[in-house]
Amino acid sequence: MYHQHTDEAPPTASGAATAPAAHRPFTIERGSFCIARCSCGWTGPARRSRDRARTDAEEHRSAP
Repeated sequence: MYHQHTDEAPPTASGAATAPAAHRPFTIERGSFCIARCSCGWTGPARRSRDRARTDAEEHRSAP
């Protein structure tokens, strides 16, 4: 089971249909780990540091 913060929830399907295929990273918590994911299918490594997982997500958003 994992806990997802509302401000870090993935975009809804209705918003994805009208928006261009942009990177929308978010984080998911699973136990003592936090994982960065993106709407494009990218998944970062599991991190104990939530701050580092958020940094992974921002680095992915900035990547071309």
